Amino acid sequence: MGIFQKVPNTLVLDTSIIIDGRVSTMITSGEIPEGSEIIVPVAALDELQAQASKHREEGFVGLEELTAIRELSNEKKIKISFEGARPSIEDIRLARSGRIDALIRDIAKTRNAVLVTADYVQALVGKAEGIEVIHHRSEVKTSGLQFERYFDEQTLSVHFKEGVVPYAKKGLPGNFDYMPISEEIIQRQELERLAKEIAEAARVISYGGVEISRNGASVVQLGSYRIAIARPPFSDGLEITIVRPIVKLSLSDYSISEKLIQRLATKAEGVIIAGPPGSGKSTLASSIADFYFEKGKVVKTFESPKDLQVSKGITQYGALEGDFEKTAEILLLVRPDYTIFDEVRKTRDFQIFADMRLSGVGMVGVVHASDPVNAVQRFMSRLELGMIPHVVDTVIFVRAGRIEKVLELNLVVKVPSGMNEPDLARPVVEVREFESGNLAYEIYTFGEENVVIPIEEISKERRSSTGVEKLAEQRILQVFRKYDHQAQVRVLSGSRAEVLLDEAVIPRVIGRGGTQIKEIEDALSMRIDIRPRDGGTARPTDEERAESGKEIDFDFREKANSIELLFGPEAVDREVRLFIANQPVLTSRINQKSRLKVSKKSDIGRKLSFAFRSPDPIKAYLL
Repeated sequence: MGIFQKVPNTLVLDTSIIIDGRVSTMITSGEIPEGSEIIVPVAALDELQAQASKHREEGFVGLEELTAIRELSNEKKIKISFEGARPSIEDIRLARSGRIDALIRDIAKTRNAVLVTADYVQALVGKAEGIEVIHHRSEVKTSGLQFERYFDEQTLSVHFKEGVVPYAKKGLPGNFDYMPISEEIIQRQELERLAKEIAEAARVISYGGVEISRNGASVVQLGSYRIAIARPPFSDGLEITIVRPIVKLSLSDYSISEKLIQRLATKAEGVIIAGPPGSGKSTLASSIADFYFEKGKVVKTFESPKDLQVSKGITQYGALEGDFEKTAEILLLVRPDYTIFDEVRKTRDFQIFADMRLSGVGMVGVVHASDPVNAVQRFMSRLELGMIPHVVDTVIFVRAGRIEKVLELNLVVKVPSGMNEPDLARPVVEVREFESGNLAYEIYTFGEENVVIPIEEISKERRSSTGVEKLAEQRILQVFRKYDHQAQVRVLSGSRAEVLLDEAVIPRVIGRGGTQIKEIEDALSMRIDIRPRDGGTARPTDEERAESGKEIDFDFREKANSIELLFGPEAVDREVRLFIANQPVLTSRINQKSRLKVSKKSDIGRKLSFAFRSPDPIKAYLL
């Protein structure tokens, strides 16, 4: 153990030996005899206080050990004192570089005392400086820990909170019961002992460690156990949650078609595994990782914490210096064929996933989502729409431990479903059900927004609207056959119809200034496009032209919340009337800057915005 038969009379403790908890044991066992002196450097005390103030486990463990040392020292007639200067801000900033350890060694040299440490580097440096050192290698319990007695073969997770009986989830992913596992309320002192045991094990264990450490929260990976510890003020009480995977599956254990197996093996390179919490996403991700590894692919993982159950040949990477972007830089040099990203949570994670995929690496990401298309929508707010199919080509939705649905994504240029005009063609992301090939969703830009349209709803609307369209046609014909007995009607949508009339009656239908057609539209609650039966587009009548005056040109500018029409100098301080598809929509006086500004939220603004994206003519006349 590297310890003297008789411990010298004056000992200087460093931070590591205090956290280790060995000194209280040495006092109890008599290794540190009566009359000895224990010196606690103020620098070590301040370091422990800083850690506890940040709600880190090491700080609480160390301060509890110091309290035990003081109580035992009073019983055993051992002198305890605090010596040395308080560390400066610069010392604290350089603590990771060994500045606090150097202050502690200075006290040992000054007092000609023995330095007691559990830190191997501190022991080596102390000996190099000529200091007498007792180095205690940590003998920490890493198996048979107290919390393990609460687990059995069916236990998925155990949940401890002070003042509450312990609970556990038992069963299988997606099919479990949440139940109390003891009648005894667990007290804070017992939870503190559990937390201390976990913190000590995490410090020395080779197959785990502290993955996340924040003010009031920490996440520890101990072998297959993922442990989350929360403290006030982050939580309303001390809470420890311990999760353990109990199922390791291969792809053959899932009800998975040969078609999907072939896609994963040959085509899918941007795979998203989606599902609600506890649905078995990570289990499936582990199975896919092993599937690729068995195919002779180089497979790596991104994890924090590292809890995927994968083959030993698959290297599991964490966030390098707390940043997955730095991990990605290293990983690209390793040249993996596939990378499993568990879990994609923050915006930066989505961007790193996309960067890796666009760099040519096959990516499998785990994403929380309530349904398959929600997983795609989480990328929509972070990537340009046209890039999404290049980043995500397959979505596998998991619920209750089974694959419920698989979607595939493709980018095409077409007229979206539900639209009729060929001029409305645009890039559309098609989301199809993989097994059947049926179109499930379309994603495209409408105005300034990306929209997700369920195709099934459009189909239902079309089927249910057939009878409605017939009634609409009859009602419209009743109105327009008063003007032309051979009028023809085509219903374009639930709010728009096209009427073909004899060109001679069109001026009477439109009326002076478009008042007559406006009344008809209001009565029918539909927009009516008037067209001559011989083709072409209805024109304003001579009376309307005379009333409206000279037609003038203008430019169109669309902003975030408004539409601006820019006229020439001849329109300054003059009234201008706008026509859309030969229907007057606006009469307004132009300001000194030759501009007319219309809010997009107004009825006229919406009409103008739509008209500029459609073939309908927009004309302006000076009055």
